[in-house]
Amino acid sequence: MILTFAVSGYRSLRDIIFPLDRITLITGANGSGKSSLYRSIRLLAEVAQGRAIGSLAAEGGLPSTLWAGPEIVSRAMKRGDVPVQGAVRKGVVSLKLGFADEDYGYAIDLGLPADAGRSFFSMDPEIKCEALWAGEALSRSNEIAGRNGPSVKVLNQNGQRIPVVQNLARFDSMMTHAADPKDGLELLVLRERMRAWRFYDHLRTDREAPARFPKIGTRTPVLSGDGSDLAAALQTILEIGDEQALAEAIDDAFPGASIEVVVNDGYFELLMQQKGLLRPLRTTELSDGTLRYLLLAAALLSPRPAPLIVLNEPETSLHPALLEPLARLIATAAEKTQVIVVSHADPLVSALAAQQDCIHHHLFKELGETQVEHLDPPRWRWPSR
Repeated sequence: MILTFAVSGYRSLRDIIFPLDRITLITGANGSGKSSLYRSIRLLAEVAQGRAIGSLAAEGGLPSTLWAGPEIVSRAMKRGDVPVQGAVRKGVVSLKLGFADEDYGYAIDLGLPADAGRSFFSMDPEIKCEALWAGEALSRSNEIAGRNGPSVKVLNQNGQRIPVVQNLARFDSMMTHAADPKDGLELLVLRERMRAWRFYDHLRTDREAPARFPKIGTRTPVLSGDGSDLAAALQTILEIGDEQALAEAIDDAFPGASIEVVVNDGYFELLMQQKGLLRPLRTTELSDGTLRYLLLAAALLSPRPAPLIVLNEPETSLHPALLEPLARLIATAAEKTQVIVVSHADPLVSALAAQQDCIHHHLFKELGETQVEHLDPPRWRWPSR
């Protein structure tokens, strides 16, 4: 289970370090930084896939994602005695992301390239340093692997820090290029954990949504990010997953309803029988809310539980009556996987907050900077460049 998440210099997230639990709720008003926090967690996951630089580029490059406020926010600015104003930047440009779980911690520091302005790719961020350590917080004694510039060193079985990569490209992470069963086993273990994180925020339910139409199906233990393989994912749960939990989740939300999957020439199609109807409904006939609930059920009841699932505003298009069943569905999933829920739906938040092992972080902004109410930050230290 992830115990701590940390981000510095990303959009309105100037410097936030907060604890996580089996269920972590992120709430706040529109514009408080919820979406930025969700993106920062997803960006950290992209590091393990080797896609972090491309993801940042898609957001407009490092300059567009960095903290846009002044480098130093004085007390006088907070009191309103003086206007918010900047000065000549003294510190280095830096975007930092990191987390710590029960075994290991990892952090990455990205900055502007040394050859800025001399290449067509001069706006691409450069990985300045990385660190992997044992325990909850980095220290001099517990670092297992570290990267500064192009060099990566790991701690071997004899307690010696040996170089394993000497010329790592500035856009490549040690997570993808130094993980090795012999000299970088911990990197390999943590990388695979991060690659198994799942994010759901674009589950389409419009008239042209992929989930509404028959698709060629194969065994699908993990629902895709766009939900296009819904029928195959639900059939996989019915065959090798928790069929009873799925049936209970559907009956909880739609009393008396049930689902079945039919196959024609290899194409899988989902049908839903609702109480009082003489025939089952096809997915093209389902309401947006009904389809979204089924998509979330397929994601959360996966027969291959993820170490972490992050849901961004799962309440979208759901009728208020479905929010408490959704909370119970999330609680069921949290028995096997850690869940982060970003939401502003009070009924869902209240139902989840009542669950055991749930922590609630409410975000607000002060002078453009995202803050967390009543936060007692865990111990944390960023790696040095």
